[in-house]
Amino acid sequence: MKELQKYCSILVIALLMVSCKNEPKFHTIQGEAQGTTYAIKYIAKEELVSKRQIDSLLLAFDMSLSTYRNDSKISKINSGDTTVVVDDLFIKNWEISDEIYKATKGLFDPTIGVLVNAYGFGPNKTRQNPTSKQIDSLLQYVGFDKVRINADNTVSKQHKDIYIDFNAIAQGYSVDVAVDFMKSKGIENAIVEIGGELYAFGKNTIENKNWIVGIDNPLQKPEERTLIAKVNLENLGMATSGNYRKVITDEESGEKFVHIINPKTGLAQKSNILSATILSKSAGIADGYATAFMLMSLEESKLFLQAHPELYVMLLYSDSHNEMQQFITDNFSELIQSNSK
Repeated sequence: MKELQKYCSILVIALLMVSCKNEPKFHTIQGEAQGTTYAIKYIAKEELVSKRQIDSLLLAFDMSLSTYRNDSKISKINSGDTTVVVDDLFIKNWEISDEIYKATKGLFDPTIGVLVNAYGFGPNKTRQNPTSKQIDSLLQYVGFDKVRINADNTVSKQHKDIYIDFNAIAQGYSVDVAVDFMKSKGIENAIVEIGGELYAFGKNTIENKNWIVGIDNPLQKPEERTLIAKVNLENLGMATSGNYRKVITDEESGEKFVHIINPKTGLAQKSNILSATILSKSAGIADGYATAFMLMSLEESKLFLQAHPELYVMLLYSDSHNEMQQFITDNFSELIQSNSK
C-alpha cells in the first residue's frame, strides 16, 4: 500500500511539473543596438526567440540603414557609391518614408541629412551654427523627390552631395521588423521597445489586461520620472518626438520652446510643441509622423488630422501663459487609462 501511495505521489508531482512547464510565461530579452537599448517581453510556453536572433536581426538592420556605420549600405550611398544594391529593409523603409513625405508635403524629409550634419547633430556630433548663406546653399540638396530607387535596386541622387538620413523613422521601423520576426515564430502576445519607440501586439494574457505604456512629462527634471498618462496598447505602434529635458526657456518672455530643423527653410525652427506622441498601425509610421508634428503649429496639426483619422495623437504644448497644455484626439483619449486622465 505504501508503495502505491509513493508511486501516486511521484506521479502527481511529475504531472504538476509537466503542467507548470506547459503554462505560458513571460520571456524577456534586453540588449543594446543602434546606439541605444532595446527591451522585448513576450508570452509563450517556451523560448521561441533568443537574444542572439534579435541581435543578428538588428545588426542586419544597421548594416542597411545606419548612418553611424561607415560600412552600411546607406553610408556607402551617401559617400557616392552608385553600385550599392539595397535590400528589402532599405526598400520598405524608403516606401514608408515616401508615404509620409508626400502626406506632409515635405515636412518629413529623409534628405535633411546635409542640414542635420551642418548643425552638428549627425554622426560627427560637432555642434555649430551655420550661416544663412550656408543654409541656402545646402537647401539645393534637400528634397526626397531628388532621389529614387532604380529597377535594379540601386539608388540615384540628382546631386552627389545629397545625404539620405532615415534616423527620424528607422528606429520605429526596426521595431516593426522585430515584431514581424517574432510573429513568424508563432508569438501572439508581446511588446517590443527600441530606443523609446515601441509596438504592442496581442495582450498581457498572464495578467489579463492590455499592454500599458507610460508617456513622459517633457518638462520633468533629469532625475525625475513623471508620467502625463498611461495608455492601453493593442496592435499599435507608438513613437514620441520632442527634445525631452532640452526645453529652452526664453530669458525675456519666459516662453518654453524646442528647436527642430525645418527641411523647407533649413532653419532650426522654434516651436511651442513640446512633444508629439503618435500611435499608428506600425511603429515606423508613428515615428515618422511624430517628427512631422513637431514642425506643425497646433492649428496645422488639427487641420492635418481631419484628413488622417487613422492617426492617434497627443500633443503637449506651451500656451501663451507658458503653461503646458494637451491636445488629444478622441481615438487616443479612449486608450488612456481612466485613473491617469
